[in-house]
Amino acid sequence: MSIRVKFCGLTRPGDIVAAARAGAHYVGFNFFPKSPRYVTPDQARDLAVDTPVGIARVALVVDASDAELDAITGRVPLDMIQLHGAESPDRVAGIRARYGLPVMKVVGVAEKADLAVLDAYEAVADQILLDAKPPKGATLPGGNGIAFDWRLVAGRTWAKPWMLAGGLTPQNVAEAIRLTGARQVDTASGIESAPGVKDADLMRAFVEAARCA
Repeated sequence: MSIRVKFCGLTRPGDIVAAARAGAHYVGFNFFPKSPRYVTPDQARDLAVDTPVGIARVALVVDASDAELDAITGRVPLDMIQLHGAESPDRVAGIRARYGLPVMKVVGVAEKADLAVLDAYEAVADQILLDAKPPKGATLPGGNGIAFDWRLVAGRTWAKPWMLAGGLTPQNVAEAIRLTGARQVDTASGIESAPGVKDADLMRAFVEAARCA
């Protein structure tokens, strides 16, 4: 099986071109206003329209209201919604039903106890994304460039597809894949030259490293 790569927080047309050339399978648009990777629905629409066929377009939202999701989905052609907040399993199911799009639920991990919620979310989401739980006082729910202890999920399997995130870079992604058995990996800060600024060379290096794992 090949490794599927998601690049999150793309903000510029050139990011889409670079992601496609590198071989990304997903591109993520961040709708969390506090993030340096934030894009408006209009900006995301232009990026989504330019995304080549075969690359999934993912909307990252954090505890978004129906009104906010209506504005995003009504403007941006999407293939998936990524829920990166404290959404309950009922909320995940409701969003999936309301918008008719696959939903990926993010679960923050810092210790083994954090994995206890996975069964409930797996029952209602199409995919699970395991990310590092943000440090105390952090303003961002993800994209902080930190990893969790990958040994916590070594050898674990789930019925639904899952993705590994949290501090992944071209330097460590191969080790992360080998240790966890992940077949999908996600990065935002790991392919940036500055917060919110994607680097085409780092994108290529990340995909090459993931494929060689």
